[in-house]
Amino acid sequence: MKRDSRIERAYAAARELYAGQGIDTEAALKQLAAIPVSFHCWQGDDVCGFESPDSELTGGGIQVTGNYPGKARNVDELRRDLETAFALVPGKHRVNLHAIYLEPGSRRVERDEIEPRHFAGWRDWAKARRLGLDFNPSCFSHPKAADGFTLSHADRGIRQFWIDHCIASRRIGAFLGRELGTPCVTNVWVPDGYKDTPVDRLAPRRRLRESLDAVFAEELDPAHNLDALECKLFGIGSECYVVGSHEFYLGYAVANRKLLCLDAGHFHPTESVADKISAILEWVPGLLFHVSRGVRWDSDHVTTLSEETCAIGEEIIRSGQLDRIHIGLDFFDGSINRVAAWTIGGRSMQKALLLALLQPIDRLRRVEAAGDLTSRLALLEESKTMPFSAVWDRHCQLHGSAVGAAWIDTVKAYEKKVQSKRK
Repeated sequence: MKRDSRIERAYAAARELYAGQGIDTEAALKQLAAIPVSFHCWQGDDVCGFESPDSELTGGGIQVTGNYPGKARNVDELRRDLETAFALVPGKHRVNLHAIYLEPGSRRVERDEIEPRHFAGWRDWAKARRLGLDFNPSCFSHPKAADGFTLSHADRGIRQFWIDHCIASRRIGAFLGRELGTPCVTNVWVPDGYKDTPVDRLAPRRRLRESLDAVFAEELDPAHNLDALECKLFGIGSECYVVGSHEFYLGYAVANRKLLCLDAGHFHPTESVADKISAILEWVPGLLFHVSRGVRWDSDHVTTLSEETCAIGEEIIRSGQLDRIHIGLDFFDGSINRVAAWTIGGRSMQKALLLALLQPIDRLRRVEAAGDLTSRLALLEESKTMPFSAVWDRHCQLHGSAVGAAWIDTVKAYEKKVQSKRK
């Protein structure tokens, strides 16, 4: 840890001010350091993956915009980019993998044939760096997903292909969790739906339920693998009907004791994703968050310290259920430096959590319980102008990360030295 007397003096003053409000900044920093944030690997290469040398995104409800130079072209470059971002984001890290990020060797491996050995390299890399790994089946950008349907497809053979892919993905998740000593959250999202208004909404959902029953038939140790289901309001090519809606997956998760994944961009713009936390936690074993930033629609912009991100951070902390909530980033922006995108998103999520930890939560609960709503609003407003930045800088200092905007110079230097040479 590099000492900086200016940071330490500012932190000492902030610590005293917060103590006057009954807030222990040292305890807040210790708690923040223990909350892992899972970084999504697909930001680094625009969701191309490594199935073959010419892998690229080909639809299936996902679209990356932008052609900023320097994206990762292979697994070594992707891991190096992730390591660069980790050095700039303080705190505890994990990595979230999609199945298309396998290392297949000399021949293409079909998605229903993937095995743990295809991810042994990720296991070794993560173990050496004390990282946890999370996993996702990749039910998109494939000939058998070309018409927009996978697990709910009317063709039994195509459904079975994707069932087998998801079964294989769960086994890989269990392998990674067992090998790394931390549960892998294996999250299922499918793009299934119609662009225009369907007549039969029930049959695809019945097929999806049957497919999920087959996927989850094998019991896996929750110490190694945790299953999650990710809903969506609409997608590219499924604007009028999504089979895996919020209501569908909520019902399935409650009935089958699965985690529910809430993506910040997968709901109507007027909905508060944060408000759903306390309601859903009463009924499911846990929640997975994919923190993104929708702009007018589910556009997967880089997470910023927005009002919604802060609200998510507040509800996560206030719930007192950190052992049941898993936080991951999920955006893909090809219009800016991809390492910078991870850095901005990761630091923003950490800031939102720290802001919540620095609120006088106990006092707020007391005045609310007493019916003193005036004090509640006043205290929330006053907390916004407390010297949060001094505590954040201390967090960065403690973890050897760049303070303030200094990280931008690191990214620029990395871009010049490494990324600019990728053609």
